[in-house]
Amino acid sequence: MRSYVELLRLPGALRFCAAALLARSGGAMMGIGQVLMVSALYGSYGLAGAVAAANGAAWAVGTAILSNLVDRLGQRRVMYPAAFVSAAALAVFIFLGLFQTPAWTLFPAAIVCGAFGGAPGAMVRARWNHTVENARQLHTAYSLESTLDELTFVVGPVFATLLSTSIHPAAGLAAPIVLSLSGAHLFYSQRATEPPSNPRTAAAAKPNQRRLAAWAGRLLLLAPGVGAVVAVNVLVGAFFGGVDVSAVAATTAWQARSSAGLVLGAFSLSSALAGFAYGARGWRSPLANRFLAGVLALLAGALTLPWAPSPVILALLGFAVGLTVAPTLINGNALIGRLVPPERLTEGLAWMGTSLGIGSALGSTTAGWAIDAGGARWGFLAAATAAILAAAIAVLGRSALRRALAARPSNLAGRGQRASAGQDQRSEPESASSTNSTS
Repeated sequence: MRSYVELLRLPGALRFCAAALLARSGGAMMGIGQVLMVSALYGSYGLAGAVAAANGAAWAVGTAILSNLVDRLGQRRVMYPAAFVSAAALAVFIFLGLFQTPAWTLFPAAIVCGAFGGAPGAMVRARWNHTVENARQLHTAYSLESTLDELTFVVGPVFATLLSTSIHPAAGLAAPIVLSLSGAHLFYSQRATEPPSNPRTAAAAKPNQRRLAAWAGRLLLLAPGVGAVVAVNVLVGAFFGGVDVSAVAATTAWQARSSAGLVLGAFSLSSALAGFAYGARGWRSPLANRFLAGVLALLAGALTLPWAPSPVILALLGFAVGLTVAPTLINGNALIGRLVPPERLTEGLAWMGTSLGIGSALGSTTAGWAIDAGGARWGFLAAATAAILAAAIAVLGRSALRRALAARPSNLAGRGQRASAGQDQRSEPESASSTNSTS
């Protein structure tokens, strides 16, 4: 606990952390809110999953573009106006749903909403990287943010489900508009802690140079180790997306649709607790090993979900699965922090959120089709298949990942620090509590 108190006492840390929590809390309501609204008003889980997929895929692509612009132009210049565009598109989406316009009309609004949504989680992690003083603190900061991410997914789905089932199917999507706009205003108005921009391709650069820089930006995923971590994250996201749709379908089949939010909240509550505990201590075991262990544990839990006979058992199984989630995501973000160049940290961290969005889009679509064909159990089986593939990639890529980590020094982009040359390469940056000041 002392590690978290020390962290939040850093200048400006508590303010930007709280504002970022508000800014991203609406995102936790987006997926289930869309599924609840569309499945209720249009009567198709396949359509609901496809709309959620369109929104998630657009968010993934848009986040990659926006984060690249943020690294060059700064957070406020890019993300503040983007938040207003996204909120306006979501309002249009709700309007179309209320009047049950043709199904195809939902997609443009969902796509624009997602494309401009951005990743407040990546923005706040970049601020931590700019603010903290050492690797131990950065590990604690990433763990805190993963815990707060999960807390939003404890409250968000429950709140969205309550609004959707007790007021109107579209009500669960109204709150994200208010949350995202108010959070964006509070977060992006804090200029003192905003990381400096890096206009690496100045306006005076020749057109060929700008094209070359744009091409180089797309090659970040080809950096050693980065592609494997992002691929695993895509499949973990597919698991999440499949579980969201399947939980709604399962609780509906059990005549307990209003409990869907509580079931999903159980996943996130345990994940938040695990993330908080995981970040409270330093770890000396190899980061690549811990990442693999988390993915394998996630797979073990995923295989139990298709056989849940009731909402209570599903929630209990989900609680067990959730214990593996935040540590795995923390380790994934830490890996990206090690593998990408410091000046492209925001872009690298945004790819983690982007990959989850792409995966969630694929998972919700696949699970929706599976549910329409064979029921909720088939949706959970589709989600479990994604977990199997994630584990396979993590196992096959472990050696290459360790080599990539050994080839790069530890770095804290915000302070320009580097691990000492004599540090044990097996000891990861977040375990370096001996360097006191803070990952």
